[in-house]
Amino acid sequence: MIRIVVLISGGGSNLQSLLDQCQAGILDAQIGAVISNRPDAFGLSRARQAGVKALTLDHTDFTERAAFDRALAELVDAQQPDLIVLAGFMRILTDDFVKQFAGKMINIHPSLLPLYPGLNTHQRALDAGDSKAGATVHFVTAELDGGPAIARVEVDITDQDNAESLARKVLTQEHKLYPAVVDWFVKGRLSLNNNQALLDDSPLPKGGCVLDTAAL
Repeated sequence: MIRIVVLISGGGSNLQSLLDQCQAGILDAQIGAVISNRPDAFGLSRARQAGVKALTLDHTDFTERAAFDRALAELVDAQQPDLIVLAGFMRILTDDFVKQFAGKMINIHPSLLPLYPGLNTHQRALDAGDSKAGATVHFVTAELDGGPAIARVEVDITDQDNAESLARKVLTQEHKLYPAVVDWFVKGRLSLNNNQALLDDSPLPKGGCVLDTAAL
């Protein structure tokens, strides 16, 4: 069975969607550990409630980012993961960390990448006058939110939307998108080769395939 380690920094709602699907047998995988860089992250409580190992590595205990990443790599590696899932992990990872786990680490970002990497994605979409927003799952590389895209979901932006309402709409879709992509990896359908995301050995589009979450 595929073993997953989830990295979080906050509430862990995407973590919860993965926990639920694993417990329901929809995902044929085991979440072996949840690791947070913040001791007060609510996602740790979600893990404990699900009977999953909840670990903390407080980044404030380290004076250098590289030192934290080395310790994190050791902690992650000790869990023997087949897949590392970043679910609201608010740390920029060093090149060495990314290289160590290349091809088996994915992240979800609340924009239609390559648009709006980084923070404040929903307000930036509104300020740009975009008609759509969404979320993208991608392989993690050294470039911030710049790894090969795997899949995305889109939501309409209406005149009534603000950053908060748009964030809620996108997050609801993330909870469907992320487990679907993880399932591809679990079933051996998803891979990374020469910085290209492949599904069933076929290259995925540059921005990732668009999923209809209503069908999930």
